[in-house]
Amino acid sequence: MTKPSKTVGLRELNKLDKLQRIKSAALELFLTNGFDETTTRDIAARANVAMGTVFIYAESKRDLLFLIVNEDLEQCVANASASVDPDGPLLANLLKVLRIHYEYFARSPVVSRAALREMYFYQSGKQSQRFLANRDQLRFLLTRLIAKAINTKQIKSAEAPEVIAQTIFAVYQVDLRIWLANDKPKIRPGMDALRRKLEIVMRGLSPKTSALGSA
Repeated sequence: MTKPSKTVGLRELNKLDKLQRIKSAALELFLTNGFDETTTRDIAARANVAMGTVFIYAESKRDLLFLIVNEDLEQCVANASASVDPDGPLLANLLKVLRIHYEYFARSPVVSRAALREMYFYQSGKQSQRFLANRDQLRFLLTRLIAKAINTKQIKSAEAPEVIAQTIFAVYQVDLRIWLANDKPKIRPGMDALRRKLEIVMRGLSPKTSALGSA
């Protein structure tokens, strides 16, 4: 068996070092100067790498932003999945899963606000597929929770678990942005507001026919 050469090992270490410098430089500049005011050239200069090196990892400034947050968001989903109580109430499990994301976004509101804004229509770029795959994993987790709650008769609905999960995901996405707009977002008020809205979804509005109109 051929042993890997020291040259290959050093080359990989050098690539990892440059990647870490780029991520650190981007995070520092986004925090100090703001996302909109920071340029890709600024990040390359702070990381002490060529512009071409930056473009190996990210096609744009938005890509650089997700180069920073993708790994953290993946860990959030992993932690959220591990936090689920198999025998617990649906609402408690939903709040556990989503609280982990609230706690992450609260760590650095400046970067989080930029990331949440840039998530819209993020379909292309070196980091986009990784982001989209992770977002789907969160949706799948919510869908599994809903499906299990239906199977165990915690809830009853004629709608598919996927549709219910998408509704909950939409409520979470909007409420997260409203909460994060505060100068110093606090976890407890944020979770209290989210709980109230999820309870509305779960309880329903018991509409009369007249409320639905002819649609």
